[in-house]
Amino acid sequence: MLIWLILIPVISSLLIGFLHTPGRMTAVVSALLTFALGIGSIIAPSMGASDAYFTHIGGFPTSLTLLLPLSKPMLLLTVLVTLAAVLGMKAPDSAAERSWSISTLLISAGATGAFLSDNLVSFFAFHELALIPTFVMIGLYGRGERRTIAWRMTLYLGLASMVLLAGLVLLYMQLGTTQFLQMRMMAAIGRMPTAACLTAGLLLLGFGTLVSLFPFHSWAAPAYASAPTPIAMMHAGVLKKFGLYGLILVACIFGPNSAQFFGCWTNLLLVLLLGNVLWVGCVTIAQSRLDSMLGNSSVMHMGYIFLGIAAFVLSGASNALAYQGVGMLMLAHGLSIALLFLLCGQIERRTGTLEFSALGGLAHKQPLLGFFFGLAGMASIGLPLLANFVGEFSIFVSCFVNWEPGAVSSFCCSWLNSLANMLGGLGPVQLTVVFALWGLVISAIYMLRAIRRIFTGEPTPVCTRATLPLSRADILSAALLSAALVLFGIAPSILI
Repeated sequence: MLIWLILIPVISSLLIGFLHTPGRMTAVVSALLTFALGIGSIIAPSMGASDAYFTHIGGFPTSLTLLLPLSKPMLLLTVLVTLAAVLGMKAPDSAAERSWSISTLLISAGATGAFLSDNLVSFFAFHELALIPTFVMIGLYGRGERRTIAWRMTLYLGLASMVLLAGLVLLYMQLGTTQFLQMRMMAAIGRMPTAACLTAGLLLLGFGTLVSLFPFHSWAAPAYASAPTPIAMMHAGVLKKFGLYGLILVACIFGPNSAQFFGCWTNLLLVLLLGNVLWVGCVTIAQSRLDSMLGNSSVMHMGYIFLGIAAFVLSGASNALAYQGVGMLMLAHGLSIALLFLLCGQIERRTGTLEFSALGGLAHKQPLLGFFFGLAGMASIGLPLLANFVGEFSIFVSCFVNWEPGAVSSFCCSWLNSLANMLGGLGPVQLTVVFALWGLVISAIYMLRAIRRIFTGEPTPVCTRATLPLSRADILSAALLSAALVLFGIAPSILI
């Protein structure tokens, strides 16, 4: 049954492209079908069993499964954001509507295939399939210098994919199998790559660039800001999690030996993720447009998930709280950033601008839009009882699991040793948390300022003319993502 989660959007794309069926209507029907099938697969164990429809690709046996770590929450994220994206789609004309619909469905199919793959070949290939429509749509329908942005994104992600492919090939050559579950069995009996440092470095660089790890992040924010709304929702909300999913998957494969496998890169990762949280966070504060602010915000919050991955890896894949926190924050960030980009598109459609200087008092004309944006903004900055808080709090606390105060620190820099020992003998991960917590303050600054500038005060001329009400589809799209954020924030045990 899992194969239909991929075939339904692909077939729908072919119908739209070659038979010219109504783009948005076909996409909505496809998204509803995959949503129902996806929820059924998650709930019913028999529906989530392995499929082996792709018998061989280039000599490699492939299969789809929900048995891999984090497959279920990633599938849930994909079907939720896909449905919200097609419901809230507002293309400028019928030709654009077909292109938007086809691209959204193909990204959904590619992301689903990657998250359900139990094989290196299909895992990589499905992700590459999902990247193609993103490049095309930014180049054709993006804002601003769209072609320059599309080419820069193509260059970054193309090179990252080549590096990642080299790492995956090395992983296959040294473990002797392409199946993830078999790799885990091989690692469990003590088989470790002989070139572990090189392999781990290639994987970290490849996956990290795809997730916009600092300093390989400069492609991401302009791409999200330029992309049409449904494409920004799908890429920032769903496809971006591919790299994070891949890193946590590799850590799970090596289990107790994950700290040894990633050993020579973990301290570097801790430094780089602070670049995401602090450097990109300050850049986010400086933005003058809503779309650019949201793009940089998405890059910034990846630092927290990398922190959870580092805590998980250094514990030898035994830190359950870090694992749960990473899974929850991946889902929550995907929902919240997709909702924010959805509302960003609605604001632009009604006011004709996303410049903070031109906006103001929009809540007087669009109170429901203000409510949804406020909820999404509060989720993004980690307000309790919303899903992002659960993920962030779990990650921060997980960094202190099995840590003993007063231990002597051992950093490469003497001033770091002195600082860590002054703070009670903090280790590398714990000291990183001390700095990363300032990201919460940075997030509150830029998000609360955005809410104030856009929705409060006296209406500006462009907001005075914003009288077009939210349609039922717009409300349903926003309510779907909002409800999920509240549900998993109040009852995270449903997911955990």
